[in-house]
Amino acid sequence: MILLSSAAQAEGVGTRIERHLAEPRFAAASWGISVVSLDDGRTVYAHDAGRLMLPASTAKLYTAAFALDRLGPDFRAHTDVLASGAMKKGRLRGDIVLRGGGDPMLSGDAWANSLAAALRERGIRRIDGAVVGDDTLFAGPPIGAGWEASDLQEPYGAQAGGLDIDDNTMTVALNGPRVDVQPRDAAITVALDVADPPPEFYRAPGSDTLHVIGLDIANAKPYTARIAMPDPALVAARRLRSALRGQGIRVDGEARSVRWPVRPPGGEPLASWPSATLLEILHAGLKRSQNLYLQTVFLLAGRSQGTDATPAADRATAALSDWLAARGIGPTSVAMAEGSGLSRHDLTTASALTRLLATMDAGPDAAAWRGLLPVAGVDGTLARRMRGTAAEGNIVAKTGSMTYVNALAGYVTTKSGQRLAFAILLNNYRPPPHGAELLRTASAEVDAIAVILAEATGRL
Repeated sequence: MILLSSAAQAEGVGTRIERHLAEPRFAAASWGISVVSLDDGRTVYAHDAGRLMLPASTAKLYTAAFALDRLGPDFRAHTDVLASGAMKKGRLRGDIVLRGGGDPMLSGDAWANSLAAALRERGIRRIDGAVVGDDTLFAGPPIGAGWEASDLQEPYGAQAGGLDIDDNTMTVALNGPRVDVQPRDAAITVALDVADPPPEFYRAPGSDTLHVIGLDIANAKPYTARIAMPDPALVAARRLRSALRGQGIRVDGEARSVRWPVRPPGGEPLASWPSATLLEILHAGLKRSQNLYLQTVFLLAGRSQGTDATPAADRATAALSDWLAARGIGPTSVAMAEGSGLSRHDLTTASALTRLLATMDAGPDAAAWRGLLPVAGVDGTLARRMRGTAAEGNIVAKTGSMTYVNALAGYVTTKSGQRLAFAILLNNYRPPPHGAELLRTASAEVDAIAVILAEATGRL
C-alpha cells in the first residue's frame, strides 16, 4: 500500500521517492517506508509501511528504548570479586571468583588492577585455589537466537555474556612466520595450515583453536584481522590473576571459567567494579552499532523482569513485546528474538519504528535519546554518509546493514523546519555488479530517500 498526502505530492517529495523506488534495479527488492510529522502525528508518506521486514541494526532502537525505561539511564552493572573458601591470616583456602554482572565495556587492565589492590587492602596475601571467571549471569546460550554460524567468528558476532572483556574480540597479526595474538591472555590455540594464500582465519563455533590457513612464510605480507574470542570469561580471569600477582598476592591455582548451565560458585563479596552508566553504554553501542553492547543490555533488561530460571533472552523477548504493546505497537508489527538486529528472526514494520521514534521524541528525555544516535556526516556509523547534502548535521538516525538488507530510521528537519520521524527498510536487494550503468552501495540507495526528506520545502 502507498500513502501520499496531497501536500507531499504538491511539493514533489513523494514523486521523487516513488521515482527512486521504481528504478529497474529494485525490481526484485522490497521497500518499507514510513514518514511521520512530529508536529501533528500525521503520516505524510508511506510505502508498504505495514509490511514485516528485516530491520538489521535499526532493531537496536527497540532494545535501547526498552532498557532505558526498565533499567533507567543511570543503571550500572557490577563486576564482583568473591572469596570462595575460608580466610585466615591473609590466606584464602579456596578460589577467588570473578563474577560477571553484565558490563559489556569491561576492558584493559584498570579494572583488574583496582580489584587486585582492593583485595590486598583486605589483607589477602595468598590464594590457595584458582581465579574463576563466572559467566553464569544470564541463563541460556551466549549467542542470540537466529545468529548465523558464519557470523560467530566475526567481531560483530562476538558472544554476549555476563563476563565480557575487550569487546570479546582479539587481534591476530601475521608477519612472515610469526603469528601474534592480542591480548596475550586470549584463550586461543593457533594452528598453522598449509594452503595457497591469501591467508584466512577459521575458528569452528565453540572451539578454542584458530586455524591460520594460507600462510606463505617465505613471502607473507603483514596481515591483521580482528576475530571473536572463544572464552572471554577465561581471559578476564587470567587478567585478574596477573593483576593479583602484580600486587604481590600469591595465587597457587590457574585461571579457569564457568558458564551456563553450570551453577554459579558462591562466596563472600570482597570488592566490586562498576560499569559505565546505561546511557553511556547505549551512546557507545548505538553510535558504533555494537552488537555485543546492545545484546548484553537486552539480556540485562530481561534479567530485571524476575528471578526464576527462565533464560534472560526469553524474559527480555516477552517483556519487550508487552512494553511495545502498551505503546500501541502490537506483536504483529514487531518480533524481536534478540537485542542487536543481527538475527534474521527479527522483524518489524516501518510504521512500528516511526511510532517508537515519535513516542521517544515526545518523552521527557527526548534530547538525551536523540543524542544517542549517529549524526549524518558527523559521527558514528553515519560519519561518512550524506556529506555535502541537506542531511549533513541534520539527520540523526540508526543505521542497519546485513547481507541483502539496509535500513535507516531516525529524525530529520526539512528545509521548511518541519520535524519528521522516518524509517526506511530495504530488503532482498543485491546491488548491481561492477560495471553496471549505476554502481551504488545499498546504503547510498537508502540515503537518497533520507536526503529527499531533508531537502523538502513547504509543509508536507
